[in-house]
Amino acid sequence: MKETTRAIHTPYQRRDAYDALQMPVYHAMAFEFDNAAVMSDAFCGRTNAPDYSRVLNPTVTHFEEIVASLSGAKEVSAFTSGMAAISAMLFSTVKAGQNVVSSRHLFGNTYLLLTNTLRRFGVEARLTDLTDSKLVEKAVDENTACIFLETVTNPQTEVADVRELAKIAKKHGIPLIADTTMIPFTQFDGEKMGLDFQVVSSTKYISGGATSLGGLIIDYGHFPEISRLIKKDAVFNLGGYMTPHAAYMQTLGLETLKVRYERQADSALRIAQMLENTPGVESVGYPGLDSHPYHKLFNELYGDRAGAMVTFDLKDEESCYKFINALKLVHRATNLFDNRSLAIHPASTIFGPLTEEERIAMDVKPTTIRLSIGLEDVDDIYADLRQAIEAATE
Repeated sequence: MKETTRAIHTPYQRRDAYDALQMPVYHAMAFEFDNAAVMSDAFCGRTNAPDYSRVLNPTVTHFEEIVASLSGAKEVSAFTSGMAAISAMLFSTVKAGQNVVSSRHLFGNTYLLLTNTLRRFGVEARLTDLTDSKLVEKAVDENTACIFLETVTNPQTEVADVRELAKIAKKHGIPLIADTTMIPFTQFDGEKMGLDFQVVSSTKYISGGATSLGGLIIDYGHFPEISRLIKKDAVFNLGGYMTPHAAYMQTLGLETLKVRYERQADSALRIAQMLENTPGVESVGYPGLDSHPYHKLFNELYGDRAGAMVTFDLKDEESCYKFINALKLVHRATNLFDNRSLAIHPASTIFGPLTEEERIAMDVKPTTIRLSIGLEDVDDIYADLRQAIEAATE
């Protein structure tokens, strides 16, 4: 079956008592057992029967199984947010005295997790240029726990060659972990590409229009010890397991993922093309454009649809503020891949808590606007962007 069919028709682990067509939301905290032996088997992990909703819930399990079917993963673990998934992934992978090889081109909180939080636990962040395999090879040593990247960086729109990074990771016997939030996992074969784990903010495309918070670890089973730690230490000891209601909403989101993604990505390409020819726009960042430095590589890795995030630059920070203030249809809000189009000035918001020196090192420019293109008519979106750009540059 194709992915949309599997998203809709993945069977439940057990037949529902009322034969509901959608997996019910099991808001129960605890579940009763027939006898002590069955209860022991569940609590000790010898069966997959739910015991307590902090660590196992039927609604969440069903969502995980659909994602596993769509991604080809051996196991999937669902968390309360993308950052919870990233944290669980890294805490299951690294230990004191080790290092993580990554890039400065990271989402702000991921950067802070690596450089601040994990540092307090004795883990070093080695930040290098992941588009240069020689520099990556130089950064990896016997204490490297993993290589971590974002498939399309936010907001720099950089694309590293995952295949080359996979060769380095395999050579050194370490996992390659990618945050693949920017392009849905249904659009590429992560395992064939060389990934060992994906982390995803399912709040974005998967949730079905910003209906709920969530995060995923997609595990291809190449590192059994890490897999065990994710399922045991991270879920049981750190918490952060996805809520049943979020799993229900995101299961529904998976059913329409393909059609929403295609519509939003196609609209984003048209918007990017129009912005390239709009007076007052200094540059446009979108891997779907022929002019983008990573266009060819992106197409080889992820296909001809480049997602719904578009960035562009105005002449200065003041113009960016004027642009944001002049918007009438596009919302002044964070998040990505809502059904509504959104705009934000990353340097003063998402990356605002960082120092100016850190922002410069991360290539987060004060002149950049980030757009998330929604499901509105593309002409309406562009009309609002154009009038706001005119107001900002007049």
